[in-house]
Amino acid sequence: MARKILFVCTGNTCRSPMAEGIFRKAAAGTDFEVSSAGVAAQPGSSASRETVAVLREQGIELGDFRSRMVDEAMLAEAEAVFCMTEGHLEMLEMMHPGQEEKYHLACDFSEINGKVGVDVPDPIGMGRPAYEATSKVLNEAVGGIMGFLESRKDPE
Repeated sequence: MARKILFVCTGNTCRSPMAEGIFRKAAAGTDFEVSSAGVAAQPGSSASRETVAVLREQGIELGDFRSRMVDEAMLAEAEAVFCMTEGHLEMLEMMHPGQEEKYHLACDFSEINGKVGVDVPDPIGMGRPAYEATSKVLNEAVGGIMGFLESRKDPE
């Protein structure tokens, strides 16, 4: 049975789709199934042009990705939910109480610039270098996330 992982950001067009793609590549050949959503998403939007380009350079395609709003059903199915920021985590706790044990910051399991549990920077509107910096943070974070998930081999 697939182990479902969910990444959450604001609009589900930049950070969480980027995390989804990076995690999917890292988890290839495992029983993980990854998706993403937003706490304030406009359903049906494609990932940002810069997100698609930065991922493509890493050999990652998002295919027919479309943004979606986080909901109770996807949270219930997920083994773990990784938020891009403390604000996203707090929003989930308010919108969907009862699933809190699943909520984590994406950077809780990796040291990024000398700190653990930092927010993933929001690149929107800041040009290509900002997306590359976000990708760097997420690539480091996904390594820590994989280690965390592997240490919980039997989540039940």
